[in-house]
Amino acid sequence: MLYQWEIGGTDLDDVWAAYERVRPIELDEAARAMAQALVAGTAACLARIDPLIEDQSAHWRLERMSVVDRLILRLAVYELLETPATPRGVVIDEALELARTFSTEAAVKFVNGVLDGIARRLPAAAGPA
Repeated sequence: MLYQWEIGGTDLDDVWAAYERVRPIELDEAARAMAQALVAGTAACLARIDPLIEDQSAHWRLERMSVVDRLILRLAVYELLETPATPRGVVIDEALELARTFSTEAAVKFVNGVLDGIARRLPAAAGPA
């Protein structure tokens, strides 16, 4: 959904409507609500998310990153910032799995390094990392 939003310049409501028409995977109501919240939250918080990514990814401007890698990072950083109940290690592991599935092995290392650095700079989480 984030890819369609970014590449197509599509409104988030239209992105969600397209997902509902195609439904590549079936989501129960809780998963659907979580997906919508993550997509909307990520898109809404770019002014906060992008500087963190740029600061941590020395010599890599966002526009030089592959779209997939950039969106994986944005989604994970949003989760690190806004879903403190989710352990940081879980957020990073899920981002790495997305990178393994949709990008390259080099991207996995890059995503891991950027997210690890950002997670270390954030205030201590309430739960285990």
